Amino acid sequence: MVKCGRVLRHLFTPPWAWRRAFPRATLDAIEAAIAASERHHGGEIRFAVEPALGLGQIWRGLNGRARAVEVFAQLRVWDTEHNSGVLIYLLLADRDIEIVADRGVAARVPQSDWDAVARAMEARFRQGDHMGGALAGIERVGALLTQHFPPPRHNPDELANRPVIVRT
Repeated sequence: MVKCGRVLRHLFTPPWAWRRAFPRATLDAIEAAIAASERHHGGEIRFAVEPALGLGQIWRGLNGRARAVEVFAQLRVWDTEHNSGVLIYLLLADRDIEIVADRGVAARVPQSDWDAVARAMEARFRQGDHMGGALAGIERVGALLTQHFPPPRHNPDELANRPVIVRT
């Protein structure tokens, strides 16, 4: 069943809503934090922000987790040599953060660890600290990847570090 409040949140979240929470300086800081993190582990981190879902997506009951999995595939986060990609996905209209890990990472790091990182980020975001929450989340994701995926001798940057704004 589609909830009226959710429909209204998505309909009235403008496509540019991400700019308030993630201005250029914040996107630059996130990009730098991802690049710095990836020097210390063999994983690849992507960061995606989606302002809102389309009415059709809401009507068919698409939730943040399912959408994050779709975005994971669209951004080809799975396309790394060691299956070590991780997506941090934010759905602004629902105030939802989801972390999706590729199968190589998921085999070593339980989903509960990713969920704890997401909930900590959400708490910072509720306080209006989007940059701090994003950077703390990237730091924690990097720490988990460092623990389970030490950097290989040759450690190419396989995925773009710049956050992506997903447009439905």
